This record gives sequence, C-alpha cells and structure tokens, in this order.
Amino acid sequence: MSNTTQVNPQVVNALEVIQHNALSGETAKLSGAGKAFQAVSQSSAIAIQDATDNLRNINTMATTAMGVAMAQMLATGDVAKYNPIIAVANTMVVNGADNFKTVGTNAGSLLNQFPIGANTPPSSNS
Repeated sequence: MSNTTQVNPQVVNALEVIQHNALSGETAKLSGAGKAFQAVSQSSAIAIQDATDNLRNINTMATTAMGVAMAQMLATGDVAKYNPIIAVANTMVVNGADNFKTVGTNAGSLLNQFPIGANTPPSSNS
C-alpha cells in the first residue's frame, strides 16, 4: 500500500500557482483599483441620490409657494404683489434642475476618468 501522507505533486504545483497568482503585486493592484472604483461609484450614486432628493424638495417648496401665491392672487386680485413670488419659485426650480444636472454630469465624468486597471490610462470618453 502506498504512503497516504504524501501529497500528489500536481496538487502541490496547482496550489503553488494559485498562491503565487493570488498574492502577486499585480493582483493586489487590480484588486485595490477595483475596490477604489466601487467606492467612487457608490459615492457618486449617493451624490446623485442626494441631488435627486434636493430637487424633489425644491419642487415641493416651489409648487407650494406658487399655489399659495396663486390662491392669494385670485382672492385679492393683486397680481403685482404675487407675481414676483411665482417668478422666484420658478427660478428656484430652474436652479435646482441646474444643480441636479451639474452633480450628475460631474459624477459621470469622474467615473469615466477613473482608471479601470493598474496600467490603463483614464478614458477620454465624455
């Protein structure tokens, strides 16, 4: 009967190859770059979610202000007094949409410029 404590040399060789590949500097670089990309992606997604919440809140406030101003304008007939409120509320909505667009564009740009691999230069796609 053969010695059962001796490991097949092919198994030993396969384990050595796996260990070398798993612990190599290139693997660590690629793994680190992948984790960094995931962290940046998640942060960008959170920034876009926050900008979405901000836009939603601005729209709610502006719609409420416009509704109250319209109701007062109809009740009093004083267009000159309430028209500026409606204009300011509309400006608030436009500014909120611009902010949302800026956050989304910047987040996308950041991700497009992020190096994908250890030796890969940033993408020039916009």
